[in-house]
Amino acid sequence: MNGITGRMGYRQHLVRSILAIRDEGGVELADGSRLQVDPILVGRNLDRVREIAERHGVERYTTNLAEALANPDDRIYFDAQLTTVREQSILDAIAAGKDVYTEKPISESLEGSLRLAKAAAEAGIKDGVVHDKLYLPGLLKLKRLIDGGFFGRILSVRGEFGYWVFEGDWQAAQRPSWNYRKEDGGGMATDMFCHWNYVMENLFGSVQAVTAKTVTHIPQRWDERGEAYQATADDAAYGIFELEGDVIAAINSSWATRVHRDELVEFHVDGTEGSAVAGLHRCVVQHRSETPKPVWNPDLVEATPFRAQWHEVPDNGSFDNGFKAQWEQYLRFVVGEGNHPYDFMAGARGVRLAEAGLQSSLEGRRIELKEIHA
Repeated sequence: MNGITGRMGYRQHLVRSILAIRDEGGVELADGSRLQVDPILVGRNLDRVREIAERHGVERYTTNLAEALANPDDRIYFDAQLTTVREQSILDAIAAGKDVYTEKPISESLEGSLRLAKAAAEAGIKDGVVHDKLYLPGLLKLKRLIDGGFFGRILSVRGEFGYWVFEGDWQAAQRPSWNYRKEDGGGMATDMFCHWNYVMENLFGSVQAVTAKTVTHIPQRWDERGEAYQATADDAAYGIFELEGDVIAAINSSWATRVHRDELVEFHVDGTEGSAVAGLHRCVVQHRSETPKPVWNPDLVEATPFRAQWHEVPDNGSFDNGFKAQWEQYLRFVVGEGNHPYDFMAGARGVRLAEAGLQSSLEGRRIELKEIHA
C-alpha cells in the first residue's frame, strides 16, 4: 500500500478498508472461507510510515518500493500517492507481476493512462481503479430507482458539489496545499471530472461532449507551514456534459462555495415519470402522479413547502463504507470471484474527460470526446 500517509490513503483505504477487513477476519468468499489481507505500508518518510504501522499493529513497512515489489507473496499493489508520481510506480508494479488497484487520476495525462491500460492488458494482470462514489448509499438508492424504471426517460441531471476550503491564513485549510498547485497535480477539473465521468457513465450514459469553464477563484493560499503561495490550479469547474440518449448533465464543482443544501454533493435527476435528488446518504423522490402545479407569481411571498412534497427513499438494507465495499469487490475479483468492471480503461476515460474540460475552458468551446483504445 503506497501513499497511506496522505489523508485519503490513510483514512479511507488503510483504516476504514484494509484494516477493517483484517479485523473482521477477511473477506468472505462464496464457499464460506475468508480471504485475509496482510498489508505492507510504503512511503517516503520512514518515521511517518513506522508511526502509522505501530499505531495500527501492522508489522511490515518500508520506504523501498522496489524491495516491496520484489516479494512474490504480495500479490496486489495499491497506489494513493500524488498523481505526479503514480504512473511510474504502477508500471513498476506491473513489471513485477502485481495486480494493481489505484486511486485516480491514474496518470497525469490521457497518453499516460492509455500506456498503463496497455501495459496491464499485455501483462494479463487484474487492474482496478477506485470508483468510490458509486458505492455511496445515496447513489445506490438512485441506481435502484433507475434500474426499476422510476424516471421513465431521463431528461437531465444537475449536480452540485463542494464547500468552502479555508485559505489557510487565519484558519487551517481542510485540504492539502498541493491540491491548489497545478505543478503538483492539483486542480478541481483534474480531480473531480474523473469522478463525474464514472458517475455519469454508470448511471446515466457515457459522455459524448463537454463544455466547461475552470476558474481559480482564490489566487493566494497558505500551506501547511503557514507560508503564502500562489494557487496555480483551478479551484472551481463548471461543466455541461452531453450524454448518450440526449441526456444533459450540468455539474458545478467548487472549493470556493458555502453550502446551502442538505449534503456536500447532490444530484437532481429529472425524468418524464419522476424526479429524484440524491446525495451522499439520502435520496428523495417526487413521482409524476404527485407533482404539484406551481404558479409563478412574483407579487406574493412563496408559501409552498416544496421540500415537504418529496418522499424519502428507504434504505432497504445496510450500507458499508463505500471504499471498503469496493475493496471487497476487487479482492474477490482477484481470486476469481465476481466481476470488477472499473479497470484502467475506465480510469483513462475519466482522465480524457478532465483533459477535455480543461481544453474547453482554455479554448472557450464545446469539445467532443474521441473514442480511445489501449
